[in-house]
Amino acid sequence: MENLRGSLLMVAAMAGFALEDMCVKALSQHMPVGEVLALMGIGGTVIFAVLALRNGDRLLSRDLLNPAVIGRNFGELVGTLAFVCAVAFTPLAQASAILQATPLAVTLGAALFLGEKVGWRRWSAILVGFIGVLVVIRPGTAGFSVLSLFAVVAVVGLAARDVITRRVPRSITSMQLATYGFATCIPAGAALLLLQGPPVPLSLSDVAQLGAALVVGTAGYYALIAAMRIGEVAVITPFRYTRLIFAVAIGWTVFAEHPDQWTLIGGLIIVASGLYTLARERARARAARATAATLG
Repeated sequence: MENLRGSLLMVAAMAGFALEDMCVKALSQHMPVGEVLALMGIGGTVIFAVLALRNGDRLLSRDLLNPAVIGRNFGELVGTLAFVCAVAFTPLAQASAILQATPLAVTLGAALFLGEKVGWRRWSAILVGFIGVLVVIRPGTAGFSVLSLFAVVAVVGLAARDVITRRVPRSITSMQLATYGFATCIPAGAALLLLQGPPVPLSLSDVAQLGAALVVGTAGYYALIAAMRIGEVAVITPFRYTRLIFAVAIGWTVFAEHPDQWTLIGGLIIVASGLYTLARERARARAARATAATLG
C-alpha cells in the first residue's frame, strides 16, 4: 500500500509540474520571459520562506555562503532559466521529452564528480538516452531549431543542481534550499527583462495564472517529497516519466501542438534508457543487501 500511495503521489507531482509548465507557457505568449521568471521567483521565494520559518529554519545565515549551496543555486538558476525559455519558445512535448534525460545526466555527474560506481550497462543506457535527445532535436536536419538547445542546457543545469545537492550539509533543510533556489531566479529574470524590454502590466487573468502556477508547483513539490519518503525509491521513481504524458496531452489540447514522430520516438528512447538505469540500480542495491546479509 505504501508503494501504491507513493506511486500515486509521484503521478500527482508530475501532473502538478506539467500544469505549472502550462501556465508559464500561456503567460510567456504575451509577457517577456524575464518577467514571468522574476514573478515566479518572487512568489516561490515568499511561499517557501514562510514554510521554512514555520519549520523554525533560519533564512539568513552563513549557510548561504557554503560552496555547495552556492553551486546548487547556480545550477538551479541555469536550469530554471533555460527550461522556462524552452517551455516558452519550443513545443511543450519536445521540452519535456528532453527534460526526461535529467536522471541520466545525474547518474553521469555522480560517476564523474562524486566517484559513484557505474557499470558498463548503465554507461550504455546513458549513451542511448543521450542518443534519444539527439533524435528529439535532430541537429543538422531541416527540423532542427537552435531554440531546442534551451532544454538541453536545462538538463545540464538541473543535473548539476541535483549532483551538488548531495554535497550540501544535512543541517541545511529542503525548505531553505527551495527558498534560496527561487530567490536566485529573481535577479536572473530582472536581468533578462532588461534585454527583452519593459514589463507588461498584469491583468486579472495573468495574476490568476501566476497564482495557479505557484499553487500547483508547490503542491507538486510537496507530493514529490512525500512520494520519496513513503515507498521504495526504485518502485516510485519510474513514475516521474508520466510528466511526458501530461506534457503531450496539454500541448495537444491546450496549445494545439502536435508532436512529430521523432519527438515521440526520441522521448521513448530516453524514457526506456532511464527505466533500464533504474532497474540496474535496483538490482545493484539488492545484490549489495544480499552480500551484507551474508557477511553479517
